[in-house]
Amino acid sequence: MKVSSFKKYLLYVLLGSSTIFATSCDSDEDTALKGAYEHGVFITNEGQFGTPTAEISFLSPDAKTFIPELFKQINDRPLGDAAQSITFIGDNAYVALNASEKIEVVNAYSFKSVGVINGLKIPRYMAALNSSKAYVTEYVGYSLYGYTGTGRVSVLDLTKNTVTKTINVGLLPEGLLLHNGKLYVANSSGNTVSVINTATDAVETEINVGESPTHLALDNNNKIWVLRGGWSAPGALVKIDPANNHALTTYNFPQGTSSAGYLTTNGAKNKLYFTYNGAVYSMATNATAAPTAPLIRRNAYGLGVDPTNETLYLGVGGYSTNGWAIRYQPSGTAIDSFQVRILPNGFTFR
Repeated sequence: MKVSSFKKYLLYVLLGSSTIFATSCDSDEDTALKGAYEHGVFITNEGQFGTPTAEISFLSPDAKTFIPELFKQINDRPLGDAAQSITFIGDNAYVALNASEKIEVVNAYSFKSVGVINGLKIPRYMAALNSSKAYVTEYVGYSLYGYTGTGRVSVLDLTKNTVTKTINVGLLPEGLLLHNGKLYVANSSGNTVSVINTATDAVETEINVGESPTHLALDNNNKIWVLRGGWSAPGALVKIDPANNHALTTYNFPQGTSSAGYLTTNGAKNKLYFTYNGAVYSMATNATAAPTAPLIRRNAYGLGVDPTNETLYLGVGGYSTNGWAIRYQPSGTAIDSFQVRILPNGFTFR
């Protein structure tokens, strides 16, 4: 895990607390919404491991409303231990909690808890095939010596909030991506991407992409990009053609001292954003080589890109104190920041 401190020179700082510190949107706008949280930025805060301090922070689209502890404020109880991701599917949102080994289900518009999915082993990331069926990656085992055991993907029945099947994949599966009836799973402690047929829920092939693949993204030409490596070998982006599951091109990075982090795209899906070796980079999907100069020289724990205006969101902070969500223009110039909760690791836009 990475640790970064907040720098005081940022242009605009909004101090966080456990209550709303800004006015809400105009009432005329609110009446057109299904609920108070239909649109906005949802910030996943991992929390301090071993404590029930995971939380979701909320920022309205116009940045007039900010709620550092949305789940606790609405439900009057802690969310759980080690939030990894939040996924919106239909009328619900699903928060995967590693250490609590569950997925908390909340109404997507009110954020009131409506259920829970149990029977999971260190859940990480979700992807929905449709409104009733989804998948979640799981690390499966943990001991004093680290994560153990073969990773898996669980098949979820969202109408009953139950696990219907488990599929063994590689070690420590992380990001996953659905495309054209196939589920692609990055096995971060190996060198493969597992390809699962969603009609049979069985692994049909493995694609060798090199050391430690972590996250995947689909571009505007329906090519799949994989971010990988960075510990014992230089990291890279690998482009895959899902028509034949062949790795087309590898874009190598210089040797780094930290692993590859997160990968996402802009709204047009013609530009990639990723974190590697303590910095944030951008790269056009038609580029012929990986970038050598970072867009933002900052060690980000979390990364997000607003699909409507390409504003960048970085999560920074330590393991036991509140972190910060920092917004940047696409040029890399800082806009403002918000004090969130411990270890902000992801941003979801609605």
